Amino acid sequence: MADAQGFVKPLSDVMAKATAMTEGRRPDYFNHLKSVADSLPALAWVAFLGKDCGMSFPTAHVEESWQMAEFYNNKVLVEYRNKDPDHVEWAKALKDLYMPGLRDYVKKHYPLGPVWGPAGGAVVSQPKAAAPTPKAPAVKAPPPPAPPAAPLFSTEKSPKSSKPKEGMSAVFQEISSKPVTAGLRKVTDDMKSKNRADRSGVVSSTAPAPAAAPEKTSRAGWVVENQVGKKTLAIDDCDSRQSVYVYGCKDSVLQVNGKVNNITVDKCTKFGIVFKDVVAAFEIVNCNGVEVQCQGTSPTISIDNTSGCQLYLSKDSLGASITSAKSSEINVMVPSGGADGDWVEHALPQQYIHSFKDGQFTTSPVSHSGA
Repeated sequence: MADAQGFVKPLSDVMAKATAMTEGRRPDYFNHLKSVADSLPALAWVAFLGKDCGMSFPTAHVEESWQMAEFYNNKVLVEYRNKDPDHVEWAKALKDLYMPGLRDYVKKHYPLGPVWGPAGGAVVSQPKAAAPTPKAPAVKAPPPPAPPAAPLFSTEKSPKSSKPKEGMSAVFQEISSKPVTAGLRKVTDDMKSKNRADRSGVVSSTAPAPAAAPEKTSRAGWVVENQVGKKTLAIDDCDSRQSVYVYGCKDSVLQVNGKVNNITVDKCTKFGIVFKDVVAAFEIVNCNGVEVQCQGTSPTISIDNTSGCQLYLSKDSLGASITSAKSSEINVMVPSGGADGDWVEHALPQQYIHSFKDGQFTTSPVSHSGA
């Protein structure tokens, strides 16, 4: 198509709006929104223009796009498996919409992409091969005589246009017609650096307002935002029905004294958190260099798009299910069980080997020599 970008622009706008709904402070039903937002790129299969267009073939494109959304869709299934069957049915319906719904449709009708009309407008069905019909040879008319050759040199001067110049030509003409120093201010003695009384070179600026302490937004939860260099943050008045959301903190430490429903740490750097008990899940998203200590129990710990995570588990939390995606440098510390109370460090693998055996792929972590 001549204007492929304009054709997919409405879809791109919807995808951008859906992604914006998942950014910033984590909204309610975040996993639902993230599942939908990450699955929308599958609809861009209609923009496939050939094997050299930079996209996978339509069927493979739909499958790859759904793999991005399946991580959060599975979170919905796990979270509401024993709580609300409507959410479980919603997650299953979303998956059926793409896999096998859209995938099978594209595979059956447009495995090589859509076929466009002659004007690049409407989509037409795949053309069927037909026997060519013989055509009678057309009688060609003799070509018209060639025009006379133009002279190489002309002695006539082209007439100058009396129309005033416009655009950038007018700007350059105005600049060239004025003296070079026109419009410049004269530097007086008191304006020179050697005569200035204040030569410290310090640029004054207003200091940013300090971030607020942990704030209880409602009965349902707490929010800790944009804390920098705070080592004594604490949440004391909490219960098992409340959630804790931490966003944009740097070089700080938070202690949660009590049982809460869930804890989410989002876009934090060099951040430490200590908590006792979590009813549902503890999540780390988009972080860099975090340390987490669980003093009680947590059934699920999720680490997503994080670089550098030191996780300390107590004896009661050794049965926790740890899920990681797009993360690296994850080390889990567990008690040794001895009287000295030392910790034993376990590094979670971040490299895997995928081998095709017996008609299916098997995945195993990479093991280095001496490990």
